[in-house]
Amino acid sequence: MEKTVTEAIAYRRSVRVYKEDAIEVKKVKECLVNASLAPNSSNLQLWNFYHITDKETLKKMTVACLGQNAARTAKQMVVVVARKDLWKKRAAANLAVINKSDSSTMSENELRGLKTAQTYYGKLIPAIYTDFLGILGMIKYLIFQVVGLFKPTYRQARLSDMRIVAHKSAALAAQNFMISMAAIGYDTCPMEGSDTLRVKKILGLPRGAEINMVISCGIRDATGVWGERFRVPFDEVYKEI
Repeated sequence: MEKTVTEAIAYRRSVRVYKEDAIEVKKVKECLVNASLAPNSSNLQLWNFYHITDKETLKKMTVACLGQNAARTAKQMVVVVARKDLWKKRAAANLAVINKSDSSTMSENELRGLKTAQTYYGKLIPAIYTDFLGILGMIKYLIFQVVGLFKPTYRQARLSDMRIVAHKSAALAAQNFMISMAAIGYDTCPMEGSDTLRVKKILGLPRGAEINMVISCGIRDATGVWGERFRVPFDEVYKEI
């Protein structure tokens, strides 16, 4: 029986050793469908998911993940890739959906909303994401800082800022995936230790793609969870205002 969200979150642990038991490719893929439903910046969905099931590729990935047990014993892997470089294509996809709307039946407020959405994806997103060697981003950043002296304004306009935006969205998708896996009794481990350049080569990724997370998958061995879960006291991280 599938776990509730709270149960899945409590069950999820970073598992370093997996059993020999196989896991179903179809079920992992269904969890990746859940990943694709994650909230993300401007609905640009700047991510790709690489689901690795081939044994030879898994061996190569184990080497790229520095030979750690979580990779060596994994039955499958998922690589979450941040794709800031696809912003133009994904913005166009959003705009195409918006432009299919039947404006003839819309109220005045709905028409205003439609025009706002068209302007957002047709003009604002290109203005924010367009850059050249980081120069345009820095110019926009400085302009926004000046504007911000007089009114609240968006400030994240540099190349580094937009990379962070893409990685935040990709990380939200990764969390959706891991919680979905936990809900069906499958285990995962997001592995920070990896040679991302080698991972990109294994997957044949273009230059603009960036590895957000490599996640090993399987069913936990008794030795795969290192002790009881530790978290600092909740009162230390929780602030009510």
